[in-house]
Amino acid sequence: MASTAAGKQRIPKVAKVKNKAPAEVQITAEQLLREAKERELELLPPPPKQKITDEEELNDYKLKKRKGFEDNIRKNRTVISNWIKYAQWEESLKEIQRARSIYERALDVDHRNITLWLKYAEMEMKSRQVNHARNIWDRAITILPRVNSFWYKYSYMEEMLGNIAGCRQVFERWMEWEPEEQAWHSYINFELRYKEVDKARTIYERFVIVHPQVKNWIKYARFEDKHGYIAHGRKVFERAVEFFGEEYVDENLFVAFARFEEAQKEFERVRVIYKYALDRIPKQQAQELFKNYTVFEKKFGDRRGIEDVIVSKRRFQYEEEVKASPHNYDAWFDYLRLVESDTDADTVREVYERAIANMPPIQEKRHWRRYIYLWINYALYEELEVKDPDRTRQVYQACLDLIPHKKFTFAKMWLLYAQFEIRQKNLPFARRGLGSAIGKCPKNKLFKGYIELELQLREFDRCRKLYEKYLEFGPENCTTWIKFAELETILGDVDRARSIFELAIGQPRLDMPEVLWKSYIDFEIEQEEYENTRELYKRLLQRTQHVKVWISYGKFELSIESGGDRLQRSRQIYEEANRSLRNCEEKEERLMLLESWRDFEREFGSDVDRVRKLLPEKVKKRRKLTAEDGSDAGWEEYYDYIFPEDAANQPNLKLLAMAKMWKRKQQDDEDEPEERPHRPPVPQDDEAPPSLPVPVPEKPQGAVVTDDAEESSSSPESSPKNPPGPVPKDDAAESSSSPDSSPENPPGPIPKDVAAESSSPMDQGDEAVPASSPVSTEKPPGPTEKPPGPASASPSDKPSHGPKLSEQGPQGSAPHHDDRDDSSSSSSSSSSGSGSSSSSSGSDSEEDDDAGEKQAKKRRDDDAGEKQAKKRRDDDAGEKQAKKRRDDEK
Repeated sequence: MASTAAGKQRIPKVAKVKNKAPAEVQITAEQLLREAKERELELLPPPPKQKITDEEELNDYKLKKRKGFEDNIRKNRTVISNWIKYAQWEESLKEIQRARSIYERALDVDHRNITLWLKYAEMEMKSRQVNHARNIWDRAITILPRVNSFWYKYSYMEEMLGNIAGCRQVFERWMEWEPEEQAWHSYINFELRYKEVDKARTIYERFVIVHPQVKNWIKYARFEDKHGYIAHGRKVFERAVEFFGEEYVDENLFVAFARFEEAQKEFERVRVIYKYALDRIPKQQAQELFKNYTVFEKKFGDRRGIEDVIVSKRRFQYEEEVKASPHNYDAWFDYLRLVESDTDADTVREVYERAIANMPPIQEKRHWRRYIYLWINYALYEELEVKDPDRTRQVYQACLDLIPHKKFTFAKMWLLYAQFEIRQKNLPFARRGLGSAIGKCPKNKLFKGYIELELQLREFDRCRKLYEKYLEFGPENCTTWIKFAELETILGDVDRARSIFELAIGQPRLDMPEVLWKSYIDFEIEQEEYENTRELYKRLLQRTQHVKVWISYGKFELSIESGGDRLQRSRQIYEEANRSLRNCEEKEERLMLLESWRDFEREFGSDVDRVRKLLPEKVKKRRKLTAEDGSDAGWEEYYDYIFPEDAANQPNLKLLAMAKMWKRKQQDDEDEPEERPHRPPVPQDDEAPPSLPVPVPEKPQGAVVTDDAEESSSSPESSPKNPPGPVPKDDAAESSSSPDSSPENPPGPIPKDVAAESSSPMDQGDEAVPASSPVSTEKPPGPTEKPPGPASASPSDKPSHGPKLSEQGPQGSAPHHDDRDDSSSSSSSSSSGSGSSSSSSGSDSEEDDDAGEKQAKKRRDDDAGEKQAKKRRDDDAGEKQAKKRRDDEK
């Protein structure tokens, strides 16, 4: 047959792969699938159509198909799709009995399969077997009552058949299972299609009980409204409000209720509903309610209604805030401000009483500062708005009784109460209240307020008594003494005022004595008692040497017009102040005095140059900072003032400055990338080499005197204890001011211990400058002294005698110098440090040479030891780095 020939198509043989190595060009699985699809390698050609010509072939075909279906079912009975295909094939052959039998067999295998029941019932309905279909639906909803599709199709079939009673019966059976909301809506819509409104209402009654959501109640009310039953709709809304109560109330219910009443033109009912809802729903859940209420008032209300809406909204907000935090007094202030502007006095009083009932939990003044203003605002409201003085007095009395005066008090409250009584013309009550305040809890503010009150009343005797009490309470308060004296001065009792000032400055403890003394001095100047003023200044200067006192004293003497010698008096005061402040540690104060003196001389005097010479020099210094834990915190720069007499007493300042310059230059030389070889320069004809401590020949040969030689002979480099060393050309002119000029200092780097001790006096012949002044290379002022004697030897003259040193001069032998060098060099002893010049004998010179040689050798040994130690440390560091590198490589 054709089918047999088609089934025996040749299948391509799979080739064996011998080379399993990876191909040079790799492809992905996606590419393989795309290629297979393009070539249609997996598609088998469809079988040829089979034409059946007689009944025998038809029976063979049916037998073959049934055998295939049965084999599939027998292989896996649980695959319902095989059963459905088998039944649908039988249905296509109009074999209803066989299809029914197959469905029944399938239901025996899996009776909970929804698709099987649906296909079975649809087959019966297609074949118009209504009773069989009903039987199947009844069995399905009995076995699986929670499958809504069975109920929907069953009710739809009955309704299509016109069996309304049967359809209603199906719905009733379904409603007994309390299905989802859509099932109820389907039942209601079914009844409405046949105009059964009463039955639909009954279904709604059952529906809102089974599903008691707000939206279902709203749908029920809208159903009544839609069909014209307004009273029933209103009753539904009222029942819904009662049903949910205040615990489960929802704003959507009230919004729908209000819109229902608004549609019926019942605007008062709408307003009542909104207010009722706003009083019971929390603010966070009533946003939509407020919005609809505002829109309603804008549409149908007046200005008063709109304001009520806004006020009620804000009032509701404040109520929520104060309920959440009763001690939030700022919220109470805002709430009270709102109710004061809109409501009546009783409501405001009620809110005030609620607010002041929230006392602070702790008796500390910082917690009561905001609370006390509630009482103040309450009293002012009663006095100014309600105009009830008796109730205002009661508020003040209650507040004063509430404050714990033994721990703290509020002077503001006492003063406000006194001012209230004065406004009510009850002066005894006011005095009694302030007297009680001073007796219970005296404070500066209370005394000041009471005194101010009596001053306004012109009761000066009472003011004196109050000042006396005030000074007994706080005798260190200078302001009180000054005010008391001013009162007596105004009253014309100068002697009493002076006595008060004398008592005041005699107090052992004062808070602002400078203000008190100034007031006393101003008082005497105002009274033109200049002798008393001078005595006051002298007494004040015995207590303090402050520069402002001296300046004020000088200006006072200058301001007196009566005396003819006022300029001389003022100048004497400045001179005395300068002598007094000379030992003062605060140099700025002395500088301020000198500047004031200079200004005075410029304007009135003629001795400006003298004052200018006394002015200090401003220099910049550095000092070491130390942290709190004792560690080094670095350095800081500051400005210092050096007066002329200070510079004269410190001769080493310029020397130390030059030493710092020399040390900085040595550090710069060490920081150069390439070290130049140390070769001693060959001395020129016009340049004298540095002197060495060697015996001086009596008769030098070929001595030549030059200007440089004269300068070198007067510089400290020519001292007998200076070892030889090269002098660069640039430094030759500065040799007199360089740090090399110090005795016992060889050229070359200064050791750290020597640099640290450079502050000791070395040569008293040098002029001193401040140690921290800017470094300068200028020569010290004064002519260079040339001691008598023959000229120094020329470097070209080489005497044949003299001791050999371990380290010789530039030409390999030590240069000689004549007696003039000995007489001009300052031989400074390390113990005495004196710079007296004397001619030494030959034995003394030899001893000095030996000492200099030993000291130079010792320094060279120390330098060599330091270099070796540094080299050893560098080697150790190199070995550690190499070892670390090896460890890293491992």
